[in-house]
Amino acid sequence: METATPGTDLPVFRIAHAGDVPALVALVESAYRGDASRAGWTTEADLLDGQRTDAAGVLRLLDDAGSRLLMAEQDGEPVACCHLEHRGDHVYFGMFAVRPTAQGGGLGKLVMAEAERLARAEWDARAMHMTVIRQREELIAWYERRGYRRTGRMSPFPYGDERFGIPRRADLEFELLIKDLV
Repeated sequence: METATPGTDLPVFRIAHAGDVPALVALVESAYRGDASRAGWTTEADLLDGQRTDAAGVLRLLDDAGSRLLMAEQDGEPVACCHLEHRGDHVYFGMFAVRPTAQGGGLGKLVMAEAERLARAEWDARAMHMTVIRQREELIAWYERRGYRRTGRMSPFPYGDERFGIPRRADLEFELLIKDLV
């Protein structure tokens, strides 16, 4: 699958493969961790230290027949990505990252629209689910403007598992957000 026209301002979308792993890990890390992430507005640097993902984790996603790692490229470079996992009547949306210097220009909206289109086309999904750190009010508001609704259903942050980062505070938890796709 490849959509959009190379050479335009629109991204080219495609499903990632194993050769994309190093670039995807770098993209995700740049959007969420460390000082480089502060160039955008999605940083978690004030909440978490450590990694957001690693090569082994991304490879596991690529090897799962029920998931897709969607990439957006501009001029041959990855600028955004997200992970989609089929879970019965819904698809879980995660690992959403936009290059910090490309944030705020509408690229994230395009990626979400393509992810929702793919979820419907590939799995006939009726809804998209995601979890967001509840302390990320600005990010949750952005998702709400895209049609996602807060459920009030919380799940614990995986404290002690450094694969998800090293928390800088003790009250982190995830809230489930849902969007109907029908």
